[in-house]
Parts: sequence; structure tokens; C-alpha cells
Amino acid sequence: MISPGLSDALARWLADLKAVGGRSQKTIEAYRSDLTGFLSFLQIHEGDSLGAAQLSRIDTGTMRSWMAHERARGLGPRSLARALSAVKNFIAWQAEREGFDPTPVLMTRSPRFQKKLPRPLAENAARAMIETVEVQSVTDWISRRDAAVVTLLYGCGLRISEALSLTGRDLPLGETLRIRGKGGKERIVPVIPVARRAVNSYLEACPHDPEPDAPLFRGARGGALNARLIQKVMEQARAQLGLPATATPHAMRHSFATHLMNAGGDLRTIQELLGHASLSTTQAYTAVDTARLMEVYEAAHPRAR
Repeated sequence: MISPGLSDALARWLADLKAVGGRSQKTIEAYRSDLTGFLSFLQIHEGDSLGAAQLSRIDTGTMRSWMAHERARGLGPRSLARALSAVKNFIAWQAEREGFDPTPVLMTRSPRFQKKLPRPLAENAARAMIETVEVQSVTDWISRRDAAVVTLLYGCGLRISEALSLTGRDLPLGETLRIRGKGGKERIVPVIPVARRAVNSYLEACPHDPEPDAPLFRGARGGALNARLIQKVMEQARAQLGLPATATPHAMRHSFATHLMNAGGDLRTIQELLGHASLSTTQAYTAVDTARLMEVYEAAHPRAR
């Protein structure tokens, strides 16, 4: 079994990640699961009560055995890379407090995997998605609500969680909006007129008053709108439009970035608009643009056929 001291260390590490590192609750739970699996493996591998002393003795062979064990139980390269990142973070944190050398763990190579490129919608498909979402409900204010949310995703590049975290304090919408994104990082995004009109149209019809501390977007009974409802209405719309399963709420955000890139937008500016911590994350959109360019080239160039 894992020693009380090690269990306490794990709890304190997770608390630090949330308080100081600004990790979301979803990330915290994923890391908790990753570390629990890793420590359970060590418990079996060591064959004895697991404490801090065993962590100081982890070598490259142990790390390879753990990764082989995870792959054997079906963990994919992307998930294994995330789990390894969590393990490295925890071991480095523990080593700093216990005074041991974490090098064998930190030097463990992450499995290679091909990053999934964003799958944006074409400009006409993005517009059609918003229009079709608006006619899915027989209740007028709910139709306007759904269209307003999807318009914000595409018009401002918001994550669905960011759009649904807006409250009455964000009203009235002006030319810009302050968004608190992943890791508590704040950014300012422009609000285009069509997005303001969509939100105002929803507010005019909504039977629930926009109270300062209440969610801007309400469910049918007045509570906070569940993201799953927006996902579901987009599923219905994409089926009617013949769009692929990749036409999700997050695809609207990807479309926002890609269409800005296609119009000559600056990569650094788009990084700021999206709230990406690293420019390399935003650079995925240049890969999308290049892929589209190559498709056009191969279809049109006489020597490419």
C-alpha cells in the first residue's frame, strides 16, 4: 500500500498545481488518475509498502517497465505522454523537497505521436452552421440562445467553456470582451457587431433577467446552460448540412483562427486572440493552411495530376 506520507505528498502536489499552477479541475483529476496508476504500478513492481524512499530509487529500467505496462493495457501515445508529463512533474516536485536526484525520471523520453491538426469548417459552412443551429428549437428564446453561443465561438474564437462562463457582469457587450481562459490566463478579444447583435437578440427574448452573478446563457429552467446542449444542437445541424463529425463547437474556434490566417492575419496576434500560451500551439493553423494550399495545388497544377 502507498504510505500516508506519500498520499499526503500527492494531495499537496495537486493542491499546488491548482493554486499556483492555475490548472483546471479537469486537468487536476487527470493528473490524479495518472499518478495513482503510476504509484499502483510501483507498488506491484517494488513488492513492498511504497514510500518516498522508493521514489528516490526509480531508474530508467523502472520507467521503461511502467511505460510498457501502460501500452500493454491499451494506453495510446498521446495519453501516455500526458501521464509521463504528470509523473515527471510530481517526481521533480518531490525530489526538491526530499533532496534526491530525479534525473532518471526526467530524462525518460516521451512517446512520439502525430499531433492532430485542427479541422476547421469552410467559411460558408461556418455561416450555415450558425443559421441552422438557430432553427433547431421550437422555443424562440432557446433558438436565439444557441445561435448566440455558436456565433461567439466563431466570431470571437472562444472555447465553449469560456462562452458559457460569461455572466451578467459582462453586459452590455462592447467592442471588446475580457476572457479568463485556461490556467486563469486573461485576454482581450474583439466582439464583432454580428456577435453583439446575436447576444442582444437572445437577451430580448430570454425570460430570465441577466443578473450580475448569474450565467449569461441559461438553461430552460434558468440554471447555467450545459455545454452538452450546444454540442447536441450542433450535432443535429451538421447532420442536416451533411457536415462531418468534426464540426463541433471547438471546430468553430478553429475556423475563427484559420479564416483569420487565410485573410492574412498575423500569427502572433492570433495567438493572443486564442489565448495560447505558446506560439507553437497556434502554428498548427499554418499547417492547416499549408495542407489546404497543397490540395489546391495538386488539383490545379497540370504536372501534379
